[in-house]
Amino acid sequence: MTNSVLYEAPGPVAKRRGLVVSVVVGALLLALLAWVLVTLGTNGQLTVDKWGPLIDPTNGTFTALWSLLGAGLGNTLLAAVLAMALSLAIGTLLAVSRVVAAPWYRWAVVGLVELLRGVPVVIAVFFASRVLPSFGLDMPVMWYLVIGLTAYNSVIIAEIVRAGIMSLPRGQSEAAYAIGLRRSQVLRTVVLPQAFRAMLPALISQLVVIVKDTSLGFIISYVDLVRQGQIVIQNLNNPIQTYFVIGVVFVLINYALSRAAVFTERRLSQGRKGGLTAPSAVETGRAV
Repeated sequence: MTNSVLYEAPGPVAKRRGLVVSVVVGALLLALLAWVLVTLGTNGQLTVDKWGPLIDPTNGTFTALWSLLGAGLGNTLLAAVLAMALSLAIGTLLAVSRVVAAPWYRWAVVGLVELLRGVPVVIAVFFASRVLPSFGLDMPVMWYLVIGLTAYNSVIIAEIVRAGIMSLPRGQSEAAYAIGLRRSQVLRTVVLPQAFRAMLPALISQLVVIVKDTSLGFIISYVDLVRQGQIVIQNLNNPIQTYFVIGVVFVLINYALSRAAVFTERRLSQGRKGGLTAPSAVETGRAV
């Protein structure tokens, strides 16, 4: 299906208007960028002293600075990977529990999901770091951040997976039951794979949120990328430049995650197409 089927193709006048609007918007954006650069230059934010330690390898503090930021980046990625894995596992378990739960205890699953979904992430992280030690659960600071992130994101992922399960035609599971599969086998081999495939874009969006929320670790003094950036700012007095570079690092990480999702979705689509083979002709004999 081509786009011309969905809406009328623009004519010469519409194309001319679109070109004029694009040129005007582009000129305004360039003017805004120029104004920002001039303002920063006037205030001394574009000097070598501010940017050199971050982008100039010949600068004396470049190596030490990036060693510091690299250690923080490693801690950020470690916390993000653990929170992603736990959120996916617990979220899937909650989604399946809510779908197959009997009415007499389904309210407990729904109540837990609604409670954790309504709590802000920053409060969940702070609560984990204050309450768990009072019960004797002393652990590295990183785990308080991971538990707080998991508590919130697992219920969001549970709702995403449940939506994927509910979107499947009932015939999928009924056909699986008809060939003798048990409920656990139907969920594991038929329902969940299709639900994950259908909701993959939403799941990836939530995983990107987890990566960004690791920056909340500063409230419990977790030594992540943002925390290390604060140390750099205290020594070099360049907050705009340091936070700009940290922001670029987060953008690159999340862009790589998004591209990995696109690659995975494309491979799954190719595999599904490859698994469909055209029925072969069967010789039934000649009519007599």
